[in-house]
Amino acid sequence: MEGVLAERPAAADDADFLFRVYASTRAEELTAFGWPAAMQESFLRMQFHARRQSYEMTYPEAAQTILLCDGTAAGAAIVWRSKDEIRLVDIALLPEHRNRGLGRTWIEGLIGEARKAARPLRLSVLRGNPAARLYERLGFTARPSGDSMYIEMEHNGASS
Repeated sequence: MEGVLAERPAAADDADFLFRVYASTRAEELTAFGWPAAMQESFLRMQFHARRQSYEMTYPEAAQTILLCDGTAAGAAIVWRSKDEIRLVDIALLPEHRNRGLGRTWIEGLIGEARKAARPLRLSVLRGNPAARLYERLGFTARPSGDSMYIEMEHNGASS
């Protein structure tokens, strides 16, 4: 892994950065539509706000974190901790920080937290998302789910 990974709680003045991270995860998909840049941004902002509201309703106590590489904001994560589970709601890195081991290292830390808390670590990943292979390498297994769009995965934090 290149760089030193750290984190800090997201703050109100991180809104533009969080949007930039989100937009970077959708760039390839939107380019295929052939929309003008202004239309893409408008659509992305609408989707970003809808997603944020959905997460806030579903996981009201979730912690939003800014992931740092060598002190520079590199990505963001949302984690919800309940008495029954720890849920990785979302993680994303800016393109220039992907495929360097940063996400893997951060998730390994979350696995350690789940293990210490003796709680399962769970997440959902879009079917076909290459991140599913990373999750499998980290020890996550698919759980039965009736969802045709997402794979529900679990890492049993109580095991080694």
